[in-house]
Amino acid sequence: MDDFKIRAYSKKELALMYFPDSVPETAVKHLMALIRRNDMLWDELQKMGYYSLSRTFSPRQVQAIVDWLGAP
Repeated sequence: MDDFKIRAYSKKELALMYFPDSVPETAVKHLMALIRRNDMLWDELQKMGYYSLSRTFSPRQVQAIVDWLGAP
């Protein structure tokens, strides 16, 4: 996605960018599974204040996700 911008995103919004053909709930589950399988990314996000009940990713967290998973 050439026009992807680093900013705050809701989990649903970012997940649907990575999994556009999924329903929102499934897209979030898929994105979080990708994140959780990457121990270094998961640790980095938690150090930035992410926890499982968070509904949004901060711009710094989005940058970390993109660094590890690539842009959606």
